[in-house]
Amino acid sequence: MKAQVLYKYDPEMKEDVWVESAEMPDPKIEKASDVIVKIGAAGVCRTDLHIIEGVWRHIQDPDDQLLPCVMGHENAGWVEEVGQDVSNFKKGDPVILHPLISGTNGTCLSCRRGNDMFAEEGAFPGLNIKEGGYCEYLKTSVRNLIKLPKVLAPKDVAPFSDAGLTAYRVVKKATRHLLPGQSCVVIGAGGLGHIAIQCLKAMCAANIIVVEKSEKALKHAMELGGEEGILIDGNEVEQVLELTNGNGAEAVIDFVGEHGSTSMGLNMTAGGGYYYIVGYGEEIKILAVDVIISEKNIIGNLVGTWSELYELMELANKDYVQLSMQEYKLESANRALHDLNEGLVKGRAVLVP
Repeated sequence: MKAQVLYKYDPEMKEDVWVESAEMPDPKIEKASDVIVKIGAAGVCRTDLHIIEGVWRHIQDPDDQLLPCVMGHENAGWVEEVGQDVSNFKKGDPVILHPLISGTNGTCLSCRRGNDMFAEEGAFPGLNIKEGGYCEYLKTSVRNLIKLPKVLAPKDVAPFSDAGLTAYRVVKKATRHLLPGQSCVVIGAGGLGHIAIQCLKAMCAANIIVVEKSEKALKHAMELGGEEGILIDGNEVEQVLELTNGNGAEAVIDFVGEHGSTSMGLNMTAGGGYYYIVGYGEEIKILAVDVIISEKNIIGNLVGTWSELYELMELANKDYVQLSMQEYKLESANRALHDLNEGLVKGRAVLVP
């Protein structure tokens, strides 16, 4: 099969070529619960850039055994072949794949409790195993599959399996406490943020304040449901405080996590409010006494569960949430990655074999 392969890390992110075309063996059924999926689309995620950069190297590849690898953890397509124990999927079924594969086939305690992202021996395609979705075929477990409604095509939903799922999970957390008349700030309205804004609009009545550095992205966010838009100019904290009667927002969702956004986000958060961190790249610095006095809550967010991906597909099926995407051919993966790194992608980039 055709694949796009990462052969080396690039800590400076200066190389012209990050992934190269290669022919690889087709995956084979090994376990009775295995499923081979013909990839219809693979999302290009900022995490892939961090993989190239080597940010995850000390965690996922300390022994330098991962490379060469095929990246791609946002995958959707059609069932191609199933193991002998798979009875509820057949060849040709359109599916989206939860990004984390449990090495215990779902029998570990975390999986039993529905916390898929903390599965024992969890395999994350293209991150801690070599086989991801930047290719024509991918082996996964039947436990990871969700059938797509007839109105949704694989290339229309692939980025939902990580970007969408992560955005949905954090919004679901926030909407459990957000009340009508309260405010939620979304920092960063790009690949994840534009999904979160739509989820917030569909799931609660809180006022949605979007904070963005790009005028183009901010305009797009307002079209999707943002009610107040703030362009980052050094006065964004003051503007949020002004919009919230000096109190700050009851929820702040930070999809950036670097370049000062963590300090900005915490300063926008109301006393007793919740600062949700999704993006990453810098340290969160706040004095313990300030946390105690303000009772601000700092909440981390990692992907989401299988059932949350199912719930997101229900929102997509009802047309409450749509992806803004740019489509690239599989052989143009290198261009897609560079476009994403240079901020040229509106929404999400997807590779189509």
